[in-house]
Amino acid sequence: MNCIAKLLVRPRTYRFLIQERFYAANAGTKENIEKLAKSDKVVVFMKGVPEQPMCGFSNAVVQILRMHGVEDYSSHNVLEDDDLRQGVKDYTDWPTIPQIFFNGEFVGGCDIMLQMHQNGDLVEELQKLGIRSALLDSPQEETKS
Repeated sequence: MNCIAKLLVRPRTYRFLIQERFYAANAGTKENIEKLAKSDKVVVFMKGVPEQPMCGFSNAVVQILRMHGVEDYSSHNVLEDDDLRQGVKDYTDWPTIPQIFFNGEFVGGCDIMLQMHQNGDLVEELQKLGIRSALLDSPQEETKS
C-alpha cells in the first residue's frame, strides 16, 4: 500500500498530524507572543525554567527577580519550541534570550534587567506594577534613609 492509500485508509491520523503541526507552527506567531507577553504582570521568555535555568543570562534574570521578591511571574521555556524562540525575537526585534515583559511591554534582556537593578529603576518599575520590591525591606535600605 502506498503512502497516499495509507492516508486515505487512516484519515483521522493524518488530520491529527496536520493539527499538531499547525499548533506548533502557531507558537511563534505575533498574536501568540503578544498573548503570552500580556498574560501576567511579569513575563520572562527564557532558556529553561526558573527552577532550572539553562543559561547564565536566564539564571541572572531569575536571581534578580528573586532578590526583589518577585516569585509570581510567568515564564516560557524557549528551548522547548524553536518557533517560540524565533517568534519572540522577531516580535521584539531583539536578538537574545532571555526577554522580559512588564504588563505586556518589552523591557529588554539580561543586560537591561541588570542595569535597572543596579541603578534602582527596577524597584520603581515594579512599584508601577503593584509589586513591592523586597529590597525596600532590607537592612541596607533602612540605614540609607
